[in-house]
Amino acid sequence: MARTLEDGRLVIASHNKDKVREIADLLSPYGTQVISAGDLGLPEPEETGATFTENAVLKAKAAAADSNLPSLADDSGLCVHAIGGQPGIYSARWAVNGDFAPAMQKVHDLLAPHDDKSAHFMCALALCWPDGHCETVEGRIDGTVVWPPRGDLGFGYDPIFQPEGRDITFGETPPEKKHAVSHRARAFAKLVGACFR
Repeated sequence: MARTLEDGRLVIASHNKDKVREIADLLSPYGTQVISAGDLGLPEPEETGATFTENAVLKAKAAAADSNLPSLADDSGLCVHAIGGQPGIYSARWAVNGDFAPAMQKVHDLLAPHDDKSAHFMCALALCWPDGHCETVEGRIDGTVVWPPRGDLGFGYDPIFQPEGRDITFGETPPEKKHAVSHRARAFAKLVGACFR
């Protein structure tokens, strides 16, 4: 039986304002009061995990311990099949000073010799309490890498990812529509079902 979030106060263990906004939007129907680790001035732990889930747990545990509040962390990334699942857990680290244009170009350059352009976005969520207890879930959405990048509505690799069954990229998808189908939305649906009332 999963532990439920009781008092409705939650730290989002991220300094990425776009990610914090997206998570806050997903949590808004549940009356959860959210504050980001960045707003609290909490340090960012080094992401030394070998998987998305391990990194999400590292971040959520650190924020819960530092804030003495339940904390939610997301670790997510783009996994491109023909290049061995890269950038994967290193997705954010391929960006240059927060700019994903060089990261998208690197994906394109590595993928250029390959016919297979399939990829998936992965999201792991960890909800951790100050006593160290954690609940974790994962969500995934499959699609294709496209070039050139299209749209400026998303963030990260959204302009080069076209989900299966759609003819526009996440970068061209309005946030409310992306929230209905994304890897993060799928992970949230699992977490909400287990931990939110």
